[in-house]
Amino acid sequence: MNGEKYFPMRALSYPRSFLGLLVAAFLLVALPLMGTLLYSAWHTQRLTEQSRSAVSGAAETAIASRSMVNRIGSIERLALQLVALEDSQLRADFMRAHASFKQVAGELAVLPLDERQRAAFGRTIEREQALLDLIQSPPRGGLTTRKVREITGALTDNAYEVLGLSYFVADREVERLGASAEDLHRRLIVMVLIATALALAAALVLTRIIARPIAELDSAIRQLGGADFERPIRVSGPADLQHLGERLDWLRRRLTELEAQKNRFLRHLSHDLKTPLAALREGTELLNDQVAGPLAPPQLQVVAIMRDNSVKLQRLIEELLGYQRALHAASGLQIGSLPLEGLLRQSVRSHLLAAQAKSQCVELDVTPVTMWADGAKLRSVIDNLLGNAVKFAPRGGEIRITARESAGLVTIDVLDSGPGVPMEEREAIFEAFYRGRAGAFGRAEGTGLGLAIAREFTEAHGGRIQIIGGGPGGHFRVTLPLRPAPLAEAA
Repeated sequence: MNGEKYFPMRALSYPRSFLGLLVAAFLLVALPLMGTLLYSAWHTQRLTEQSRSAVSGAAETAIASRSMVNRIGSIERLALQLVALEDSQLRADFMRAHASFKQVAGELAVLPLDERQRAAFGRTIEREQALLDLIQSPPRGGLTTRKVREITGALTDNAYEVLGLSYFVADREVERLGASAEDLHRRLIVMVLIATALALAAALVLTRIIARPIAELDSAIRQLGGADFERPIRVSGPADLQHLGERLDWLRRRLTELEAQKNRFLRHLSHDLKTPLAALREGTELLNDQVAGPLAPPQLQVVAIMRDNSVKLQRLIEELLGYQRALHAASGLQIGSLPLEGLLRQSVRSHLLAAQAKSQCVELDVTPVTMWADGAKLRSVIDNLLGNAVKFAPRGGEIRITARESAGLVTIDVLDSGPGVPMEEREAIFEAFYRGRAGAFGRAEGTGLGLAIAREFTEAHGGRIQIIGGGPGGHFRVTLPLRPAPLAEAA
């Protein structure tokens, strides 16, 4: 990358920080719900004000109408008294009752009346004025009990009509407000559903936007974990995540340099060790063949020791280099469909001659199963376990290999009739270069790398290898997923 910055998603403007991206995503998701909430609050407030106004108006109209009925009763009583007795005090009382009626009528006139109420109210005012004109006319102007009762009866009917209409209007307002509330309720339900759908859609889109840089970081980490140092690492998103991607790419370049240095070191080590070792082996072979002259038996014995140890040293160097290659190979599995029974039979055939040389009986008990794994590396695991079983089982001993599949896991057991592994060594035996203490058949020959390689390959598949105790002989168990585990997929 040579230090340059790469921004693959210029079309999508990210905030400068990941926290800013989360806050912006939260606001966008909450926006439809907040709009619905504000709409609901505003319309609820309007409905509340309308309800308060309607109830207050209806109550004031009913009170004023009832007061008007009471004032008409007083006017009727005083008018009838004036018919029977012309008295100035009664006339003054009548005028006060009229003034009180006018006051109530004025209060009622400013209230929100409908057309029928206003018409009945107008007729009431006209009849009350007609009665007043009749009372104020000169004596013998037609003021009779019958005339007064006729006018006051009509007045009372009109007043009660206004009162009844006020109750009717109040009931109608209640119904109208109820209908408005139901309509608002339906609209709010529709708006909540729409807002929820919009919020979910926004959440899905924003989740993909937020998850993209995180997925790129995860892919970059898996790439480094899989020892893939060739592809540059590029992370889109906010500036802080892009900076993190640049640091990961710096780490990739640094690991590439270290890997190259390690490989260079191993090549030089191999060359520097093998060249003098080859000369040493050639010299011991010449001495052993007595090319330079005859040797005494003690000298031949020394030459044989030198020859055996040079061969052993060469094998140790080759196995050390092989172990380094195995560690690198464990991070790059080639997963494919694999019939397990065929692989186990091939492995048994390759060890059959060594087992027959020790008169050992090898038994294979496999349930046919097809799994997903790297065939070459799984074969290496089985070969290591079978090779150890043949090595440690006594002459005429038994070796048994079983394989079963259950609940998505494949279990492979390798059992032998040898001395087994001591309890205190069951963890350390899988460490590189650990060969264990001397047992009934002497110290184990080799570098102690076979089981370490087997563990690396098994764990690369997302499985585990372990020693099962509680029985005679050695018992190794390999447990693998039928389908690739996340670790195997990453590899």
